[in-house]
This record gives sequence, structure tokens and C-alpha cells, in this order.
Amino acid sequence: MLYDWKATADLGIVRDLQAETPVALAGEGLWVCLVSSGSCAAALADTAGALPPQTAQAGALILSRAPLNLTPQGSCHLLCVQLTGLAPAQFLSGLASLPFLARGETCPAAAELVGQLAAEADSPSRMRSQLVFGLLCELADADSTAPALPPLVAAAIEDIRKNYAGLYGVEELSERLGVSKSHLVRVFTAAVNMTPGRYLTNVRIEAAMRLLLHREYTLDVVASLCGFSGANYLCRVFKKETGQTPAQWRALAARTALTDLSPEEMQREQALYI
Repeated sequence: MLYDWKATADLGIVRDLQAETPVALAGEGLWVCLVSSGSCAAALADTAGALPPQTAQAGALILSRAPLNLTPQGSCHLLCVQLTGLAPAQFLSGLASLPFLARGETCPAAAELVGQLAAEADSPSRMRSQLVFGLLCELADADSTAPALPPLVAAAIEDIRKNYAGLYGVEELSERLGVSKSHLVRVFTAAVNMTPGRYLTNVRIEAAMRLLLHREYTLDVVASLCGFSGANYLCRVFKKETGQTPAQWRALAARTALTDLSPEEMQREQALYI
């Protein structure tokens, strides 16, 4: 092997916790913890004079080294991934404070990538490394001091992420939120620096990428599950946004996964693509 992916970036431990009692995280590397519901206080366990526990609300991410103590404030769901290797170590060294609380709206794809990493824990190392790199790139824009989003924008983002597959468009979204389309576009764009239509497209492309990793899904099925009107429209939008067709992206992901298999496993997998 000419290059050791694991030494640069890899996934360590995954902990999916529906917690009501304190949780302690240990081990080397960067811990990324998504607070998907409830709230949670986070504090380092080994530093004299460290910052007092900081409380992360639902949608926020906790970035830190270990030993890290997480104390749920009532019932709380946490998805925690341990990132190891040189790239996460460099990222960790650049954090201004520990633990670092990142607002989810400043890195909107991070939650999806954390979930994808957890789901791909048993995938070949190269695929895991690529997902880790993607998460680090997304977290590079994370901000703990960003102003809170206006309630209308927060509600719009929540609705888009929950209902992107069945959401007809911005006009329907504005009706569901009880405001005019022009008002929603103006407020949303001012707060997020993109239109709600663009945000919806980004969320759908993220979802399509996840589904394309599963070769049993046809393009028609992927399009339907992600809110596109058909495979042709999915292909046009996907190519415009990523520079690749869905088929090209899927083939590249498949080849990436095959590089980490044994010759016997690779032969069996390649036969499935013929």
C-alpha cells in the first residue's frame, strides 16, 4: 500500500446515546458530538481551572478532545464520533477553546455527515477517511459566536430538513410557515446568505449522495426519495451542483470502496456491477 489512509484520517469509536445520566468519552483524537434532541452540558475532565460546563442545545455540535464529560439536561440524544489521525489532530489544535460548541446552522451538512460516518463505521478505510475529511471541511466553517437565527429562518430550515422529499418548493414552504414567499426569501437570504430554494437543493443533493452509496437504488428511486421530479431532472441538477452525473459519482464511490478489499472480495464485488 502506497498511502496509509488511517494515519491521516479515520473513524474510531461511535457512540449513539439516548442519555439521561452523565457520559464520559475517552481516547485519542477529536470527538464530534451531535446533540440531536434535548440539551447537554460539556466539560473537560482533566484540566485544572478549565472553563465551566457549557450547555449545547439541540442542533449544536460539541468538538473536543477527551477526557470529556457530557451531562444531559433531562432526556437527550447524542451521536458521537471519534476522529483519529493527523488531520483531526491538526483540526483539534486549532480550536480556540475546549470544548468548542458549534452552532449547527454555521455548518449545515455536519449533522448529515456525522450520521453517515456512524452508518459507515464498518466500511473500507478509504471511504471512512473521505467522510472524515468531508466532515472536517464542513466543520471548518463552524462558529460558536454566530448570532441566533430568526425564528422564521430556524423554522424554515427545520421544515426543509424534515420534509425535503415531499416539499414542492419555496412557495409551499412559505404557505406552511404562514408568510409570503417574498418575505421568506428576503429574511432567509439575509440570515443564511443563500435563498431557501438553494438551501433546499443542497439538502436534496446531500440526501442523493447518501442514497447513491447503495447500488440497489435506481436513479428513479433516488430521485423520488430526494424530492426530484424524475431521474432526468436529478441528473441535470446533480451535474450542475457537483460537476459529475449521479452515475459517475456512484461509480467513483464504488471504486473507492473496492480499493480496500482483498483480491477475492474485490472480484466478488466487481461481479455485482457487471
